[in-house]
Amino acid sequence: MERCAARRAPEEERRVRANAREYNEKFQYASNCIKTSKYNIVTFLPVNLFEQFQEVANTYFLFLLILQLIPQISSLSWFTTIVPLVLVLTITAVKDATDDYFRHKSDNQVNNRQSQVLISGVLRQEQWMNVRVGDIIKLENNQFVAQADLLLLSSSEPHGLCYIETAELDGETNMKVRQAIPVTAELGDISQLACFDGEVICEPPNNKLDKFGGTLYWKENKYPLSNQNMLLRGCVLRNTEWCFGLVIFAGGLKQQLLLCCTEGRERHPLMPSCFPGPDTKLMQNSGRTKFKRTSIDRLMNTLVLWIFGFLVCMGVILAIGNAIWEHEVGVCFQIYLPWDEGVHSAFFSGFLSFWSYIIILNTVVPISLYVSVEVIRLGHSYFINWDKKMYCAKRRTPAEARTTTLNEELGQVEYIFSDKTGTLTQNIMVFSKCSVNGHSYGDVQDMLGHKAELGERPEPVDFSFNPLADPRFQFWDPSLLEAVKLGDLHVHEFFRLLSLCHTVMSEEKSEGELLYKAQSPDEGALVTAARNFGFVFRSRTPKTITVHELGQAITYQLLAILDFNNIRKRMSVIVRSPEGKIRLYCKGADTILLERLHHINQDLTSTTTDHLNEYAGEGLRTLVLAYKDLEENYYKDWSERLHQAGSASEAREDHLARLYDELLGATAIEDKLQQGVPETIAILTLANIKIWVLTGDKQETAVNIGYSCKMLTDDMAEVFVVTGHTVLEVREELRKAREKMMDASRSVCNGFYQEKLSSKLTSVLEAIAGEYALVINGHSLAHALEADMEVEFLETACACKAVICCRVTPLQKAQVVELVKKYKKAVTLAIGDGANDVSMIKTAHIGVGISGQEGIQAVLASDYSFSQFKFLQRLLLVHGRWSYLRMCKFLCYFFYKNFAFTMVHFWFGFFCGFSAQTVYDQYFITLYNIVYTSLPVLAMGVFDQDVPEQRSMEYPKLYEPGQLNLLFNKREFFICIAQGIYTSILMFFIPYGVFADATRDDGAQLADYQSFAVTVATSLVIVVSVQIGLDTGFWTAINHFFIWGSLAAYFTILFTMHSDSLFRMFPNQFRFVGNAQNTLAQPTVWLTIALTTVVCIMPVVAFRFLKLDLKPELSDTVRYTQLVRKKQKTQHRCMRHAGRVGSRRSGYAFSHQEGFGELIMSGKNMRLSSLALSSFAPRPNTSWIETLRKKKGCEGSSAGSPSGAADKTLKV
Repeated sequence: MERCAARRAPEEERRVRANAREYNEKFQYASNCIKTSKYNIVTFLPVNLFEQFQEVANTYFLFLLILQLIPQISSLSWFTTIVPLVLVLTITAVKDATDDYFRHKSDNQVNNRQSQVLISGVLRQEQWMNVRVGDIIKLENNQFVAQADLLLLSSSEPHGLCYIETAELDGETNMKVRQAIPVTAELGDISQLACFDGEVICEPPNNKLDKFGGTLYWKENKYPLSNQNMLLRGCVLRNTEWCFGLVIFAGGLKQQLLLCCTEGRERHPLMPSCFPGPDTKLMQNSGRTKFKRTSIDRLMNTLVLWIFGFLVCMGVILAIGNAIWEHEVGVCFQIYLPWDEGVHSAFFSGFLSFWSYIIILNTVVPISLYVSVEVIRLGHSYFINWDKKMYCAKRRTPAEARTTTLNEELGQVEYIFSDKTGTLTQNIMVFSKCSVNGHSYGDVQDMLGHKAELGERPEPVDFSFNPLADPRFQFWDPSLLEAVKLGDLHVHEFFRLLSLCHTVMSEEKSEGELLYKAQSPDEGALVTAARNFGFVFRSRTPKTITVHELGQAITYQLLAILDFNNIRKRMSVIVRSPEGKIRLYCKGADTILLERLHHINQDLTSTTTDHLNEYAGEGLRTLVLAYKDLEENYYKDWSERLHQAGSASEAREDHLARLYDELLGATAIEDKLQQGVPETIAILTLANIKIWVLTGDKQETAVNIGYSCKMLTDDMAEVFVVTGHTVLEVREELRKAREKMMDASRSVCNGFYQEKLSSKLTSVLEAIAGEYALVINGHSLAHALEADMEVEFLETACACKAVICCRVTPLQKAQVVELVKKYKKAVTLAIGDGANDVSMIKTAHIGVGISGQEGIQAVLASDYSFSQFKFLQRLLLVHGRWSYLRMCKFLCYFFYKNFAFTMVHFWFGFFCGFSAQTVYDQYFITLYNIVYTSLPVLAMGVFDQDVPEQRSMEYPKLYEPGQLNLLFNKREFFICIAQGIYTSILMFFIPYGVFADATRDDGAQLADYQSFAVTVATSLVIVVSVQIGLDTGFWTAINHFFIWGSLAAYFTILFTMHSDSLFRMFPNQFRFVGNAQNTLAQPTVWLTIALTTVVCIMPVVAFRFLKLDLKPELSDTVRYTQLVRKKQKTQHRCMRHAGRVGSRRSGYAFSHQEGFGELIMSGKNMRLSSLALSSFAPRPNTSWIETLRKKKGCEGSSAGSPSGAADKTLKV
C-alpha cells in the first residue's frame, strides 16, 4: 500500500497542471491513499502493550506487580495481581486487534475502488488511491463526486453545462447548474482532453463552500475561474450523461487524523465514499474528530484519584502504626519475632509496611472496574443494535451503536441540534389541497359530513382514465377530478397554469413514461398534480411548451419567463395560445399577489384568504395563482421597452402587469415530515430536552418545517427573527428580544422582577413566563458567534423554547454546538444525515447519523445511527435512560462491595501488630472480584430496569434525573463509600467479638486465624449477594443464575481448597485441610454470619422503605401508579390551531430560488436533436425535581455561568 501524504507546510496558492503528474508531484500535494490501521503482525504486540500501559490504571497495577515480587514487602503471592492484569490486557488486545482488522479491511476496500482516469491518452480504470492532483477524471450520471474537488472541463450537455445536487454540502435538494468555461467546454473527445495541458493557479485549500477563485492559463491566454466551474466533493451528478473534471483538491486521510477517530470508538467496515481528502472543501468543513468521554468517565477518573489518595492515607496510618508498634512492643519480642533481613529499625519497618499495605489494600481501586464497565457498555450497544422497534423495514436498516463508550451519556442529553433536510423531513413534497374559485378541495368527508381521519380515508382517486398519470401520485378528494371531467373552466385554467408556469425539465424515456426533473421539489409536486388531473406537461424548447390537455396535445409559444427571486417572491410566464391569445400566468406568495389583484371580486379574495389561513394552520406550504390577459399591442410595447427596464425581473413585470385580472386560487403542498417527527419532538420537549434546528436551507422553508413539526406553534408569545447584517444590528435585535421577554415576564409576575437584578441575565431569563422562539440567519449568526457577542446570543437563545438557525455553514453548526458545550456544561447531541452535518456531529458529545438520501458521510462520522428521526425518542428515553440507570447502579454497588471487602484489612491491622497480615487467604483475594462478585453486578449493569420501556416513553419526566446527574455523583459516591466502610466494620468486629469467647461443640476454643478468615469471607459474600438482590429492580433468569450461582461457586471452591485431595496434590499451597468444613459445621459460626448479615442489611432496608414512603422518586411514583391503574394509558393528540398564520404562508414561494428561466430561454441547455432534456436520470408528583432544578440553576448562576438552563418547569 502506498504511503499516505506527509504533513505539509501551509500553501499560499495552488498550482495544478493537467496531465502532468511529474510536475504536480514536486509540490507534494496529498495523494488519495487511505491508511487508518495502526498495527501489523510484527508491531501489534509491542505497540498495543505500549498503548495500554499509557492508561494510568494499567501502569498502576504493573507497579503493584513489581512490588509483589519483592519478598520484604509483599505478603501476597504475585498471581493475585498478575491474573487480573493479564485478563484485562488480553481482553483489550483482542478488541483492538478486531478493530484494526476492520480498519485494514476498509482501507483495502477504499484504496482499491475503481475510478475512470485519463492516463497517457487512454481512459483507464485506476485504483482510487492512485488518483493524483492534476488527473482528469470521468464522472457519469447519478455518480457521487467522491474523489476530490474538480474543475469542470466538459460535459455531455450543450455549452458544458451539468446539473448537480448539493444536499451533502448545504442540505438543499434543489438542482444547481455548473458550467465549464467555453474554452474547455469543447473538449469532449478523449484525444482532445489528452492534449490539454492547461495550468490552474488558485486559492489554497479552505473551508469556503460558496467561493472559489483561480485562473486557468492555456495557450498563452488566461481564463478566470469561479465556484460555478467547480464540482465539489459531496455533490451528485444529475441529468448529465457524463462529464470530465480536473482534480484540484484531493488527498488521502492521514493516519494521525484517524487515530483520534478510532480511539474510544468502534469503527465498522467503511463504504467507499467515507474518506474524502483533507484538502477538499468538504473535509475542511468537517472539523477535527475529538476523543469523546462521558461525564461518568470523567467523574470516575476523579474518584479513582481520590480513592488512590485515600489508599495512600490508609497506608501511611498503618505504616506509622507499624513503626510505633515495632518501637514500643515488637522490640521486646525480637527473639520470637525477629525483623526481616535488611530491616534494622522500626522506622524502616514502617516504611516497608507502607508498601505492603499498598499492595494489600489496592483492591479499593480494582482493575476489574474498567473491564466491567466496557462489558456493560458493550451489552448496552448490542441492545440498541438488536432493538426491532428501531429497525426500518422499508430500508432494511437497523439501529447501530457505532461506539460503546457513550451509552450512558444518552441518558443525560439536554440539547439536541438537528439538521432539517432529510433529518426532520423526507425531501418529498405532496400536493395536498387546493382552492379553486372559492371552493376548497382535498378534505375528505365521511357519511356524516365530517372530515375523515387518516385511518378512515377511502380509496384514493382513480386516475386510470389518464394513461400519462404518475402512478405514485395520490389525492383523496374525488370532487376535484369530477370538476375536471365536467369541464369547470376555472379548474381547467388552474391546472393549465400549473402545467405552464414552471421551469421543470421533462424526459420521456419511452412512450408515455415521463420523468420530471425540477429545480425544487415544490415545483415538481405542482407539475405532477397537473399531470394526473389531465394537464400533462410533455416537452419544451426555448420558445415552446407542449402540454397534453385531457388527451389533446397543445403547443404554446413561450414568450418570456420572469423567474423567481427573493425580492419578487413570485414567478411568471407569458405564453401565446394556438388561438393567438397572450396570457400572463403567475404563481407566488400571497402577500405579494393578493395586493396586486383587481378589487372587483372581494368575496373570492376573502374566501381564498380563509382557505390560505386554514392550510397554513395545518402547516402546509401555500401558493397563490393568478393570471392576466394581455393585448397584442400592450405586449409589443412592453417587449420593446424590455431593455429599458433593466435586467431585473421586478422591473420587467412592473412595466408589464401592475394588476392581475383574475385570482385562480391557491395550492397547499405538504412538505412531508418523517413519520413521527412532531410526536417525537413533543415528547422530547416534555423530557426537558431543548431542540435547535441548524440548517443550510432558507429561513422561510425552515420556519415552515418548524410549524409542521410543532417546534413553533401559534400559542407562542412571539417568534424573534434576527436578520441583521452588521454587528450593531444583530446586537440590537438580540437586546430587543431579551427586553421583550423580560417585560412580558414582569407584567405577568406583577412587577416581581423590578427588584435589583443580578449582573447575569440568566436567572431572569429562566423565569420567563411565556414561550418564545428564535430564528436567526447565517450572516447574522456569524456576528452573533463573535467572542464579544456569543454570550448575549446564548442567553437569548437558551431563554427560547425553540431555536432555528438558517443558512448556516457546516462550520457554523459546529460553532453553535461548541458554544453551548462551553457555557452550559450540558450534554449535547447532534443529529443529521448529510456531509454538511459531520462537523457538528463530531463536535457534540453524542453524534447521531440518519441513514437517509444524502449519502453515508454523517453515519460514518456518528456514534449512533438509524434511519428515522422518530427512533431518537426511543434511543434517549429507553436505551439512554436505562444505560445511565444501570451504569450508576453498577458503580455504586461496585465501590460499595470493594470498600466492604478491603477495609476489613485496615481494621485487622490494629489487631495484628500492623504486620501487613491479610484477613482472607490469597485465593479468596484473587477470586473475589473475578468470580465471586463479578457476574451478579454485571447482570444488574446489563439487564436492570426501574420501569418498563412503555412507561419510559409515557412519562418523559423520568428522563430528568439523568440530566440533573442525580443517580451517580460525588454525594452518591460518598454514600456508597460510607455504606461500604460501615459494612466492613460490622464484618470484622462482630465475628471478632463472637470469636473472643466462643467455643466449639467439643468445648475447644473456636478462635483461630483460619476459622476467623472463613467466617468473615463467608459473611462478606452473603452480605454483598443480599445487597445486590436488594439493588436489582428487574429480575431475570440470568440475575438469579449469577447471584445464586456465585454463592454456590464460592462454597464449592471453598470446600475444594480445604479438601484432602487438593492437599495431597499441592501440600505447600493448601495446608489447612478440613478447616472450612469444621468451621462451617459450627452453629455459632452460622449464627454469627446471620447476625452480621442482618445488622448490615437491615438499616439499608429500613432507609429505603422510609424514603419510598416519605420522599419517593418519580420512578417509584410511576410504578405505584401502574399498580393502582393498570389499564391507564397516556394519549397524545395533536390539536390543530388556527390563528397567526402569516408567518408560514406561501412557504413554497419563499423556499423557491432563482431558477432555470434564463437558462431555458437562452436555449443553452437544449439539444439540437431533441425537444426535451435527455439523460435524466396522568401526572406524578415531581416537586422534588423542581426544587433541585431551581437549586442547580442558582448554583450555576452564582458560579458565573453566562446563561442558565432554560425553562425548567416540569410537564408530563
